[in-house]
Amino acid sequence: MTDLKLFNSLTRSLETFEPVHPGEARVYTCGPTVYNYPHVGNMRAYVFADVLGRTLSWKGYKLTHVINITDVGHLTDDADAGEDKMEKMAAEKAQSIWDIAKHYTEAYWADVKALNIRGPMNKGVPDAANWSIATDYIEDMIDFAKAIAPEHCYELDSGLYFDVSTVADYGKLARAVTDEGEGRIDTVEGKRNAADFAIWRKTPPGEKRQMEWDSPWGKGAPGWHLECSVMGGKLLGFPFDIHTGGIDHREIHHPNEIAQNQAFCECGSLDDAACSGARIWMHNNFLVERSGKMSKSAGEFLRLQLLVDKGYHPLAYRMMCLQAHYRSELEFSWEGLQAALTRLKRIVKAVEQLRREARPALAIGPPNTPIGSLIFGFDESISDDLNTSVALTALERAIADKRDEKSVKFAGLLKMDTVLGFGLDKLTRADLRIRPKDAQITEAEIEDALDRRQAARAEKDFATSDAIRDELAAKGVEAMDGDPLGWEWKL
Repeated sequence: MTDLKLFNSLTRSLETFEPVHPGEARVYTCGPTVYNYPHVGNMRAYVFADVLGRTLSWKGYKLTHVINITDVGHLTDDADAGEDKMEKMAAEKAQSIWDIAKHYTEAYWADVKALNIRGPMNKGVPDAANWSIATDYIEDMIDFAKAIAPEHCYELDSGLYFDVSTVADYGKLARAVTDEGEGRIDTVEGKRNAADFAIWRKTPPGEKRQMEWDSPWGKGAPGWHLECSVMGGKLLGFPFDIHTGGIDHREIHHPNEIAQNQAFCECGSLDDAACSGARIWMHNNFLVERSGKMSKSAGEFLRLQLLVDKGYHPLAYRMMCLQAHYRSELEFSWEGLQAALTRLKRIVKAVEQLRREARPALAIGPPNTPIGSLIFGFDESISDDLNTSVALTALERAIADKRDEKSVKFAGLLKMDTVLGFGLDKLTRADLRIRPKDAQITEAEIEDALDRRQAARAEKDFATSDAIRDELAAKGVEAMDGDPLGWEWKL
C-alpha cells in the first residue's frame, strides 16, 4: 500500500503518517455542543472524521477514535463571552438542562447513523464509552486544572484563567498572533493578556446554575477548552496521533487546547508537534450556503431532517461531501445535492446488478488483475490526504471495467466502499427514493401510474401516456423519461 500522507494544520504541510504506537492509530474528534440540532455544515466535520477513521482501518491500523459530547462549558461566543449555550437553551425551552442535553445528543446520534458514520472505536471495535460526555469527566477536569494552575494560571473574581505567556508558541496553529492578541476574545477586567482564557468559570454571586460543581476556585463550571484536553489525554494518552475538528476550531479552541496540553505535559516548543498533545492536527473547511439558512438563529435552518423532508436521502449529502476535498470550501445547493443523489443512484444501480449476478467471493484478485490495479489506484487516492473526489472516480472506473469475473469485481467494489462508507453491500436504489414530507401522493400510487404509463407507451398509446404524465404532474410528480438509469421519477 501507498504511504498515508495527511495535511498537518500545525506545520501547514503534508506529512507521512507514523503512529505513536506501532500498529495503532489514536484519533480525537471535537464533537457537538448539544444545545440544538446540528446543521449540515456541522455534520461535514463528522463525515470527514469518519473517512479518516475508515482510511486508517483500511491501512490496517487498530483504530481508537474518541468523539466528545459537550454538554457544559461552551459559551455563546467561542471565546470567553456570553452565556453558556446549554443554560441559555434550557431557559428558553423551560426545560432541565439535562433533558436538553439528552434530546439533542440523541438527535446528533440519529444524524450520525443516517450518514453511515461509524461511531467511536476502541482498537478497531465499536465502543460507546468513547462517546466521551463532558459532564462525566468533571473531577478529572478539576484535577487537570489543579496540576497546571500553580505555574500557568491565575485567579480572578470571574474564575481561573490560563496565562498564555507561560507556554511557548501560543497561537502557532492559528497563525494569528498579534501584539494585541486574539481579537475575538472579549476583554475581562484583570486579565494579564488579551488571549488568556478561562479554565474554570465561577458562578456569579447570587446566581444558581443548573450545572455547577464545587472546586478549589469556588462553585462553577469548567471552561470549554478544558474538556477536550482532559478527555483526549485520559482516553488516548499524550501524545496521541491525530486531532480533528472544523476549521473554525483552528483559531481559538484548538490553540487553547494545545496550550493546556503543553502545560500539563511540561512540554516546550511546538517545533516538536508532539508537544501539542497530538502529532497531527486536521481541520475540514466550511460548508457554504448562500441563503443564510445555515445559521441556527435562522429558524428552519439546514439540518439533515430538512433534506429528508424535501425528498433527499441522507447519503446524497455524504456523496456531496466526498465529491470535494475536505480542506476545500464546499458550497451547498439543492441542485448540487440532486446531482450527488443521481451519481449515487448510478453507482448503486450497478452494484445492485452485480450483487444479483455475483457468486460469493472471498478474494479480490492479486495486484496484477484489473480489479487489483484499480484498488491500488483507489488506495493512492485516499493516501493522498484523503482525496475522496479522486477515489470516487476510481470506484466508478472499477464499476465500468468489464474484464474481471463479476464476483471478484463485486468484492473489490465492497472493499473500496469500506472507506467511502455508502453501505453498498445492502443499499438499493429503492432505499434512495425518499417521499417528501408534503407529498400528496404515495409511492405505491406513483409506481402504479408509471407502470400503466410504460404499458401505454409500449403500445404506442401516447394519448394515454401523456394523460398519465399530466395526472402525475398535477400531484407534483415529474416522470423523468430521459432518465439514463431507467424509469425514474421525482417529487
